[in-house]
Amino acid sequence: MKDLQSFGWYAAKIAPKLPKEAFKPVPSRLWGGLVYLLIAIAGILVIGLLNNLHPWLGIGIAVILGTCFAGMGFLGHEILHGTVIRKPWLRDFLGAVAFWPLSVGPKLWRKWHNTTHHVHTQHDGKDPDAWPTLENLSHKPLLQKVYKLPMWMRSIVSFAFLSVSFTLHGLFMFKRFIKEFKPSKRPSVWIQLLLPWAMWLGLLAWLGPVKWFFAVLLPLLIANAIVMSYISTNHRLNPMTDVNDPLANSLTVTVPKWIDVIHFNFSYHTEHHLFPGMSPKYYPLVKKHIKEMWPERYHEMPHWKALVALWKTPHVYFNQTQFVDPAPGNLYPSLGHGMNETVDEQKRERKPVSRTSKSIH
Repeated sequence: MKDLQSFGWYAAKIAPKLPKEAFKPVPSRLWGGLVYLLIAIAGILVIGLLNNLHPWLGIGIAVILGTCFAGMGFLGHEILHGTVIRKPWLRDFLGAVAFWPLSVGPKLWRKWHNTTHHVHTQHDGKDPDAWPTLENLSHKPLLQKVYKLPMWMRSIVSFAFLSVSFTLHGLFMFKRFIKEFKPSKRPSVWIQLLLPWAMWLGLLAWLGPVKWFFAVLLPLLIANAIVMSYISTNHRLNPMTDVNDPLANSLTVTVPKWIDVIHFNFSYHTEHHLFPGMSPKYYPLVKKHIKEMWPERYHEMPHWKALVALWKTPHVYFNQTQFVDPAPGNLYPSLGHGMNETVDEQKRERKPVSRTSKSIH
């Protein structure tokens, strides 16, 4: 593995090259969120007030709602990093509104994402968002059975699971972190978890199950899938690292410019891990400097190709730089260690894993 450097090491070398305004909050980003919020409210009201909702109209509105929910989530991520508003109470309030559709509270998000994932990115046992290792898998009998299925079947299931992954993972993170909050803070964390769910159930009572499917359930599935299409490729093709080196453990994906606009530049993920407190508005400039200074270290890939690579790669680490398909014992390289970022000519190393104590029995 190349010599690893901390995110602070890179940031210190790039920061002097950036304009001073790049380090200031950008409140104007809220206008995009307001548009999404108003469209979402209007869409739910249209579904609720129509006497006869045609299924195709319901699906069309659901797609719009799901897109709005995902966009609000991307903005919520930005807000809770303090890059839009710095005043703590207002930051948390706006972050709560933005993350409301995805049912994640601001206190939990900052604990899980800001202070744990960002500090321990791709560190085995410390990053709550990292794939499991073969050793972890050996302690989970149910998952062992799942990983005995053919990989193509697991890929179908895992991609379908993206439509619920963010919301479910948020519940797992609540269970993991709630005890780490001070007793005096726990009631507010519980309230932030329960209020969105109470609203969704309230809408079920008002709309009825059919309209609720189009106004809430289908949009949430779509929003989860959009958000997770990024999150699943942010780090999960990269190696695990003992040093939090974003150029080694993070991946930037490329999308058409108009998608970057509606998704608030969420595709620039390596840049985000170098400067989490900087507005994504300036990440194209950060990317320019990274590619000038460390082109051989930087990982980027078209979004769709990253998803193809994810489809073809097992989701278990054999060691820090290799993935393993447990049942047949085939090894697959990670980014920077043999995985070809063009995907089309990607060559994968397939070697039988010796049946050691780490193997699945």
